[in-house]
This record gives sequence, structure tokens and C-alpha cells, in this order.
Amino acid sequence: MIKFENVTKKYDDGTVAVDSLNVEIRQGEFFVFIGPSGSGKTTSLKMINQLVPQSDGMIYINGKEVSGYNIYELRWEIGYVLQQIALFPHMTIEENITIVPEMKKWPKEKMKLRAHELLEMVGLDPEVYAKRKPSQLSGGEQQRVGVIRALAADSEIILMDEPFSALDPISREKLQDDLLALKKKLKKTTVFVTHDMQEALKLADRICIMKDGKVVQVGTPEELIHHPVNAFVKQFVGDTARHGFEDFYLEELLLPVEDEGSLETGAVVSYSSSLDELLEKLSEHEQVTVEKDGEAIGVVNRQMIIQHLSTRLQERGISNE
Repeated sequence: MIKFENVTKKYDDGTVAVDSLNVEIRQGEFFVFIGPSGSGKTTSLKMINQLVPQSDGMIYINGKEVSGYNIYELRWEIGYVLQQIALFPHMTIEENITIVPEMKKWPKEKMKLRAHELLEMVGLDPEVYAKRKPSQLSGGEQQRVGVIRALAADSEIILMDEPFSALDPISREKLQDDLLALKKKLKKTTVFVTHDMQEALKLADRICIMKDGKVVQVGTPEELIHHPVNAFVKQFVGDTARHGFEDFYLEELLLPVEDEGSLETGAVVSYSSSLDELLEKLSEHEQVTVEKDGEAIGVVNRQMIIQHLSTRLQERGISNE
């Protein structure tokens, strides 16, 4: 779908932002670029729609080199979401969403139906929100509009450059969940840049970790967690990311293994499983055994999770007042 072949970006002052990038992004894949500041992740994304032209190498979209596309048509056919969403303040939400379809001369009724369909997908009632102005929406709501605006023209490719980094934790988590739902429903080829490893692990089909303009490792979240290629990846992914439970509740909730009988729970989960995977198991079993490196290290039950999540919600409510 998108292929980087020995792609380099070198600026006039000699700075090499991206150095011999070789990456292939598959059709329908959610692909994340991540790395420290200055690693080249945003430059890599911007070279896809030629907001930043490469100095050397070739970039292909559907087998065609990007230089072979009309630059304006190329950008029309690629949805783009920024950190600063920049909705047009004097236009309604519906008008903001349908900017590109209008440029493509879609019929008015088709544009309206598309805007309303997308608003519903992210939980914004079109009867309430379609005619509002951006100033009447919260930051999280505006960012949702920014995401669906990129989807409005039904583009094959969506580029997202740290779209949630300016949001508060609750709005950010909600938008991540919205994006996961859209990912399953629409199956768009999405290239996403973030500095947040937890966000990458939650959203990505595959992740490209970069450092100093070079690719360090490309792999699925599972591969990066369990098979880092070097100490940098291991440290960058971090203990919290490797132990998916830990960020939520593990240290506080995991009951130690006291005897073999306590392990007869009927279900086993890995210490690196996601919260969703744990909750799915607990919907079928009262208690589950947690394993690490093939050995049982404790148990978690439904009541513990309910109590812990309730406490977290209360803490978030207090901290975000």
C-alpha cells in the first residue's frame, strides 16, 4: 500500500532527519511511528503526502511513485489529522466535516448524509452538533470532528500526527476508544505518529520505533514487548508497557499464590495481557490465574477489578475537576 524504499530526508544545514528508511505499510493496517524527539517519525509521515519532500529514495502508494501523482489530488485522497485541529471557526461542524467532499463537488445531500453518519460514529448526535460552531464544542469534541473530517471523503489513507497529545487523559482515552471502533468498522490504512508508547500499543497493528532518523525495530505490539531487538527498544517500550496490567491495577490487586488449589480458576491470562483481555476472561470466570514466563504468579477476581476501577474513576473525577 505505502512503501518507503531507501528514503532519506536531509535539510540544507546538513541535518539528516530520516536516514535510509525502508518500511512497507500494508493495506488496511494501523501503523504507528514512535520514537524520541528528533527521531524522524513526523518527517516520515509528512513525506507520504509530500508536505515534506524526500531528498533521496522512493515512496510508493499502491505501486505508484508519489512524484507521479498530482500533488493536490494526492493530498485530497489522503486524510490528515493534526494535533492542533484548526477547525474553521465561522463554519458549522457539518461544513467543517464536508470541506473536501465539497471541493470534490459531491451533491449536497450526499455530503449531509456523510457528515451525519460520521458524527454518529463518534457519539456526537448530528441533530445537536451538525449546526454548532467549533467554539461551542469541548477540546475532545473538536478533536473528534477533526478525526472524522479526515474520513469524510472516504480516503484510502489516513495520516494522524500526534492527534491526541494536547488532550486531558479522559478525553484522550475516549478518542483512542473511538479510533479503535472506527478502525474495525472502516479498515482504513492509517499511519499514526505518537510519543506515547501506551497509546501505540493500544492502537497499532504494527509499530515502527525510530531513533536518530533510523528504524530500530518494526513489529507487532506483542513482538516489541516480548522480543525487543536491543536495550534501547526494551527501555523505550518500558516496564509499564511490557506489563499491561501494571498501569491499571496489578501491583495493588494481584493476590499471591498460596497453594496449588488457589490456581484452579478455570482461566489463565498472561501478565502482559491488556485490560480488555482480562475483563473478557472475567466475564466468563469469577477468578483468573495470572502467568508470567509460563509460571503462575497470582490470581485476580471480579470483585477486585470492580472495586479498583471504581476507585480509579473517582480519582480521575477529582483530578480533572
